Amino acid sequence: MAKKVHAKQKRYFGSATHLKLVRFKSRKRATRAKTFASESAAKSWAEKQGIKSFELVNLRGEFSKEKKLKVVAK
Repeated sequence: MAKKVHAKQKRYFGSATHLKLVRFKSRKRATRAKTFASESAAKSWAEKQGIKSFELVNLRGEFSKEKKLKVVAK
């Protein structure tokens, strides 16, 4: 039988209270790309960042009704 993890430890590590384990802070995650729902929002963000030449790539399928655009610098 596993030991009980106390609430103080769960609060410190930011773990969910319903889980029986502790989520450690040393977990490495890759940063995700900034995405936008509209072309105008993506273009204005690219201008603010100082990106002159860029391409908008739709991360959803070509038959999808919704867009998820990523700015890729050239």
